[in-house]
Parts: sequence; C-alpha cells; structure tokens
Amino acid sequence: MARWSLQIGMFGAFGFFASTTANDLLGVDLPWPVYACAGIAVVWFLGLRSINLGAKVLAALLIAETAILVLLAGAVLVKGGASGLSFDSFAPSNIFVSGVSGPLGLAVAAFIGFEATAIYREEARDPDRTVPRATYLAIGFLGLFYAFISWVIVQAFGSDQAVAVAAKNPAEMFFTAMTQYVGGWATDVQRVLIVTSVLAALLAFHNAITRYVYALSVESVAPAALGRVYPRHGSPWVAGIAQSVLAVVVVAVFAFIGVDPYTKFFLWVNTPGVIGILVLQALAAFAVVAFFRRNRAEHGEGHLRTLLAPAAAGVLLTAVTVLVCKRLDLFTGAGPTVNWTLVALTPAVFLAGMALAARIRRTRPDVYAKLATTDVDTA
Repeated sequence: MARWSLQIGMFGAFGFFASTTANDLLGVDLPWPVYACAGIAVVWFLGLRSINLGAKVLAALLIAETAILVLLAGAVLVKGGASGLSFDSFAPSNIFVSGVSGPLGLAVAAFIGFEATAIYREEARDPDRTVPRATYLAIGFLGLFYAFISWVIVQAFGSDQAVAVAAKNPAEMFFTAMTQYVGGWATDVQRVLIVTSVLAALLAFHNAITRYVYALSVESVAPAALGRVYPRHGSPWVAGIAQSVLAVVVVAVFAFIGVDPYTKFFLWVNTPGVIGILVLQALAAFAVVAFFRRNRAEHGEGHLRTLLAPAAAGVLLTAVTVLVCKRLDLFTGAGPTVNWTLVALTPAVFLAGMALAARIRRTRPDVYAKLATTDVDTA
C-alpha cells in the first residue's frame, strides 16, 4: 500500500512538472491530467517490455540527471561560489540548530527506494553477492552525492544567504543557481530532466509493485489473474494493467474535483506512503534482530550484522519517523487536522493487514504457509 500511494501520488507531480515545462519551453498549454495519463501509458509500456529494458532506461536517465548536477557543481567550484568556498555548513554545531529535525526527516525520506534491490533477488545471477553489493553502493553513492550537491548549492549562494534563499523559494533554488553559473540553456535541460527523473521513479515503483502483486497472486492471496506472466517478455502484465488502471482512476478523480496536482494530489497522497515505508523499514530492522536471536544455531553471521547494526537502524528509523510525523507540515503544507489524518492512515492500514493475515492463518493455513515463498524468476 505504501508503494502504491507513492507511485500514484507521483503522477500528480509528473503531470505538474511536465505541464509547466512544456508550456514554458514549447508554448504547449495542456492540462496536467493529460500529461499524467501519458506518463501512465509510458510507464505501463516500459513495465510490460521486461525488467531489462526498464533498467536500461533508468540507467540512462540516472546518468543524465547526475551529469547536469555535476556540471553545476563544476561551475560553482571553478568560480569559487558566491563568496569563496567554505565548509561552515558541515560544522557539528549545526546539528543542534533549532528546526533541523524537519530537514533531517526530509533527508531520510529522500532515500526511500534503496531497499528495492532485494525485490530483484530472484532475478540476479548471484544474489548473495550482487544484491548486498548493489544496496551498499546505492546507499554510499546517494549519501555522498546528496551531501556534495547540497554543499555545492550552499556555496552557490553563500553560507550566509543560502538558508534565506531556500526558505523564500526552494523550488527555484537550483534553477537560479544553474542560470547564474552555467547558463539558461542548462536550466532548460535541467527542467526537462526533472520531468524524466520523476518518470524514472514512477517506472521503478511500477516494476516493484507489479512484482509484489504477482507474488501475492501466486501465493493465492490476490486474484489468480494478476499472476499471469507475458509470454514474450516474462513480465507480470495483468498486474501492470491493474496498477495502471488504478492510477488513471485516481488521477481522474483528483482532476474532476479540481485539486492542485502538486500541493494537494502529490504531497497529500504521497505522505502516507512516506510514513508507511519508514515504519516498514524500522519494523524490518527489528525483525532481523528477532529472527537471528531465534535461529542462532542456523547461521554463522557475527553480532554486527545480526544484532548491533539492525538494532541501531531500528532505533534511528523510529526516531526519524517520529520527526517526520511531528513536522509533517513541511511535507504537506497543511494544517494539523489534515496532517494527523494522513498519519493515522498508516496504523489503520497496518492493523487491517494484521487482521487479514490473522484471518488467512485461521481459515486458510495452507495459503498462510506459502506467504513470502514465491520464486519470481519469470517476473
């Protein structure tokens, strides 16, 4: 449900950015639902064609998006920033500045998706090596690159002005820096890459969701039709159609009631997904501790991987989740009533899932025993 929420909500962001970019750069003025539905169609097609094509598209877009940011970084460093390069933003005392908890929650939320490497374990040639390696590389690259680019953008405006600029107009901050240090042409390219980056994220979510649905179908929890695999491409095509149709319906509903595609559709629909993923990651960390404590004699792993690291991760993720919930206004821009309603959706869905699992365990023990045992080599 969390990934469903994230993916469908992002179609609002895609429609918003695609509409404004096409209007500003090409003079084409079409409503955002047109672009959102076009994005749904593209994501469905790429998802149908197989995971290999999707991976190639994602890789190409990632390289392009990284390259434009590296170009900005190079220009800022060569020109020495606004007032000389400084490492003031890395001062440890900044951790204790009032209000830092909100941005910390946003930063952790930006890492959502790194765990997707485990979804493709059955499709990897050597999963015991490649999946952990890909996960560590993803976290390492994201952490270092995010930190570097964040430092660069601070240098672009100066340590004494960057916070004020971000507070005034965060959406235009990078565009302003790109125009100032590289040129208007690069800003135009950057705006296009914002649209393609959202499309890449949508494709990644689509591939993950369809495989979840496929697994649930094979395990007799979801309808059997959702487990059908396309003969030529080996993709769970019926699950892909179901996901795409659901996205079209939600986009149509929000378009009909006339809400803003970004501040309402994207942010409000995504918020329960962000909270849900953080909660699931925290629970998974604690589950690792519980699993290895119960099966001490069946593994040869050390205490660092089976106790210390997952326990620390669980505690820190719990703390971050609390911070996100307390400063949810930074995500939504809404009042307390809306924010706490969005927060309440996560425990509501969690309890509903527990109730469903308990019912399956009681009435269909054979199905319950098959949960999380699916081999998805063909998906």
